[in-house]
Amino acid sequence: MANDNKPKNNDSVGRTFLVVFVLCLVCSIVVAGSAVGLKAQQQEQKLLDKQRNILDVAGLLKPAMTAAEINEIYRSRIQPELLDLESATLKKSSGHFDLNNALRSDETSMALPPEQDLAKIRRRANMAEIYLVKDDSGKTTELVLPIYGSGLWSMMYAFISIDVDGVTSHGISYYSQGETPGLGGEVENPQWRKQWIGKKLYNPQGVPALKVVRGSAGDNPYGVDGLSGATLTSNGVQHMFDFWLGDNGFGPFLKKVREGALKDG
Repeated sequence: MANDNKPKNNDSVGRTFLVVFVLCLVCSIVVAGSAVGLKAQQQEQKLLDKQRNILDVAGLLKPAMTAAEINEIYRSRIQPELLDLESATLKKSSGHFDLNNALRSDETSMALPPEQDLAKIRRRANMAEIYLVKDDSGKTTELVLPIYGSGLWSMMYAFISIDVDGVTSHGISYYSQGETPGLGGEVENPQWRKQWIGKKLYNPQGVPALKVVRGSAGDNPYGVDGLSGATLTSNGVQHMFDFWLGDNGFGPFLKKVREGALKDG
């Protein structure tokens, strides 16, 4: 006679799936809770990193500065502005401009036809957040512009600091890129970055003239050494400047700067 009281198998497929489901649910709750709880801290860290890179390219970052010191120098010396790239006019920035959000909408960005998309970015936002660098008296001494473009493996993002003459570079800082370490990744090398100090971005006729050259640029006021063994990344840097210094980038605004738009503060 069959034994109807035989214990059920606790390792049944149904019970196994139930345990897996419960574990996944608990893990999802923990991960979601952590993400929400850390969101404010992540946003603060992102803002601090942005401030650090802007101060760096502006020559205001000192070794071992604390987060509080970075924030204080940024607030006292950096004035964010929103630039309308079509009209080349400035307006006060709220500090909440999000490039990625702007690029998602046809109302806040424009698609670039291939013949204009020199930097291979596909779309360009209608506005750009730029940064005026002030001295102790409140006078604008330079401006920091955000530029980006495609390299060999990644989209490369940088800040370029430009004198109020609208021509002379004060420095460059690549803060996000995924190029090959030791090759294209050398865009972050301090020695390579030093070359940009004092270089001329436009010729006397106002035409973009900065060139990333193969080999050594020597004393060429418009030339920067290419990255050894990283021709395609070097080309990407060149194309970034061809675009952002041109008519579809910061060109019209920098023309106003060269005419003295920022020299009175």
